[in-house]
Amino acid sequence: MIRRVHGFALLIAIFSSSVLAEGSFTGRTRFDLDRPEIRAFVEKVAAEQKVQPLDVYRLLAKAEPQPKIIELISKPAEKVSPWYEYRKNFMTEQRIAEGARFMVEHRARLEKAHRETGVAPEYVVAIIGVETFYGRITGKYRVLDALATLAFDYPPRAEFFKSELAQFITLTKEEQLDPLTALGSYAGAMGGGQFMPSSYRRYAVDGGNDQQRNLFADWDDIIASVANYFKQNGWVPDGPVLAEAVLQPDAPAVADVGNLSLNETVAGLRAKGVEFDNAKQSETTPVLLVPAEQQDGPAYRVGFKNFVVITRYNRSVRYAMAVHDLATTINERVDGGSETKLASQPSESSAR
Repeated sequence: MIRRVHGFALLIAIFSSSVLAEGSFTGRTRFDLDRPEIRAFVEKVAAEQKVQPLDVYRLLAKAEPQPKIIELISKPAEKVSPWYEYRKNFMTEQRIAEGARFMVEHRARLEKAHRETGVAPEYVVAIIGVETFYGRITGKYRVLDALATLAFDYPPRAEFFKSELAQFITLTKEEQLDPLTALGSYAGAMGGGQFMPSSYRRYAVDGGNDQQRNLFADWDDIIASVANYFKQNGWVPDGPVLAEAVLQPDAPAVADVGNLSLNETVAGLRAKGVEFDNAKQSETTPVLLVPAEQQDGPAYRVGFKNFVVITRYNRSVRYAMAVHDLATTINERVDGGSETKLASQPSESSAR
């Protein structure tokens, strides 16, 4: 039976299927398909997706380990850099200017997504700007390699990435994607909005009504899908996102960079000596206190529900602050500048 074919006999069967004929597979390094965790993964995926185990083995035989990915995921900037340094990576004049231009060029798409989801257009633009520089930098790793490397060679999050690898296999069939050529980030995120496979399957929408969900090259779909992601994760239309805060001397409030929960209320923070603009929210509105370290010392902000929604995209308060700051700055640039001038300037994103 196929389920009992392992080791050398299995490799003969696989490589007789022209594995080495794939241009993207060098054959110099590959995963040991006899590893117990890989065999267990194959059996599980084959049973869940109702395919032959050999089909899964054939795909994994074309995956190559990428040690650099382990290095990258072990020290993401949002976890090791203080806020004032992390912010500089995204709040550049080029990213702001291109974001304003992108917002003008895609105004119709953004307004359509706003009508359908209630998500503010500038936050959709900022996500795309932070994630891929408006579609220009979408990742250089094969998604298959990235997910297999993290699933089988990164124990801290192996179960998560095994799940994403299984989702990717399903996604390639559903969306007719070539699993051997799809490129993405070192974590396996794809397209203009950098969706993980499970998010692609769950949140991607057909924004252009062409019966496809193409997050690699279709801006109708990319913009609509980012907005839908926010909506499905609880975005509050016209709700506040973030407010600057000042702590009174010896205030007992605690700001934890690892906290992503609305564990305080407007009244509760005020009672602890935190002063901020509550954007006309009620005293019982849930909030969280966010550390926003500056070079000259501590600083703080207060996040509302929409701030936490942004962290669902990337579980980091620094990431969410970067998205917020970029969004508000782009919006101010568009509102205060000449839209005709912005629209007339060439943009690489418009050609995508």
